[in-house]
Amino acid sequence: MNRLDGKVALLSGAARGIGGETARLMGQAGAKVVIGDVLDERGRETVAAINAAGGQAEYAHLDVTREDDWIAAINLATGQFGKLDILVNNAGVFIGKDIEAIGLDEWNRLVAVNMTGVFLGTKMAVPALREAAKNSEHGSAIVNLASIAGLVGSQLDPLYSMTKGGVTLFTKSAALEFGRKGYRIRVNSIHPGVIQTDMGEQTFVARARRTGSNDTAPARQIVTESVPWGRLGVPMDIAKGIVFLASDDAGYMNGAGLVVDGGVTAA
Repeated sequence: MNRLDGKVALLSGAARGIGGETARLMGQAGAKVVIGDVLDERGRETVAAINAAGGQAEYAHLDVTREDDWIAAINLATGQFGKLDILVNNAGVFIGKDIEAIGLDEWNRLVAVNMTGVFLGTKMAVPALREAAKNSEHGSAIVNLASIAGLVGSQLDPLYSMTKGGVTLFTKSAALEFGRKGYRIRVNSIHPGVIQTDMGEQTFVARARRTGSNDTAPARQIVTESVPWGRLGVPMDIAKGIVFLASDDAGYMNGAGLVVDGGVTAA
């Protein structure tokens, strides 16, 4: 028996990167998966790969800032697979500009995806998650993608840090609210370090730009050397943590943050 047998999961921002790897791993672990993203072609490719490997997956166009998109994605999960046990709020953006340089439109976009998207996904999925929890020993689960930037200050990315700090405390508060209401929906967050994804590459570009260079190699080397474990993370490092938090193995974890950063925040 796989650890997610019988579960149905909806993941935002899951066409590629951490979300895509998590969707594939969830499929291998026995879950039926709905992938939500704005990258339609990439999302359908990921769905096709999961199905070709023997899993069950569907794709939904999902702009996490739009209520209608969330409703459609949740309806797809419950209509196609009968319920919704797991929500992974994975979608996020990185702007890479400091306080004085960022424009208001860019700031609003950062907040809309990184914070409003998590709020909307949680709000819209609660009825389905609450219903599924009635028939599950360990209830339903929400996993929010935060960051180590949501745990400690960031001299280079203070605004991204601000949004992820919001996700961190929203996770804890939502866990308390749903516990008070008896919903049996566990809410936990995962906090990656720098991971080798498209977004991870954007952080190197931003760091290089601040030194007046287009060469990302020095920035990548500096970050790599700051990791006690000696390497940058890869999407599978985070996907394994998400699958754990979503599974019944984490049935007594609630309002917690799982740090997966190679030891960066241990110092």
